[in-house]
Amino acid sequence: MSNSTPNPENNYDPAGSTQMFRAFVDEQPAPAQVQQAQTRSRAGLVIGVIIAVVVIVGVVALALK
Repeated sequence: MSNSTPNPENNYDPAGSTQMFRAFVDEQPAPAQVQQAQTRSRAGLVIGVIIAVVVIVGVVALALK
């Protein structure tokens, strides 16, 4: 949570409201996590293409009956 209350001298402290946001934005994912995400998306793409081809072949087979 952010702390947007003024400090004791009544001066607004912008770091109090952005500290958690900065910590979130500055985080970098570990290389293993990035590689795992890429592998998952590639596998999903391959499965999607295979399903699309099967559906198209099925539609063509039904149309030619």
